[in-house]
Amino acid sequence: MTREAVAAAVLEELTNVAPDLAGEDIPEDADLRDEFDLDSMDFLNWITALHNRFGIDIPELDYPKLSTIGKAADYLGRG
Repeated sequence: MTREAVAAAVLEELTNVAPDLAGEDIPEDADLRDEFDLDSMDFLNWITALHNRFGIDIPELDYPKLSTIGKAADYLGRG
């Protein structure tokens, strides 16, 4: 899977969890929690959705590595 495909999947899972972000212009380097007010529960649901979609365990210590679409795509693309 290309990085672009991973980033698209990451964004799709994000908008599934937080539908109010659908249609938003979300730059790959935008901090999701700070710039888009993604709350803790939505963030955890998103992490779970990414785990289910990609089959990659994401330990809590790695959550900061998924703070943006770009970082999440890089993290998940390595697995």
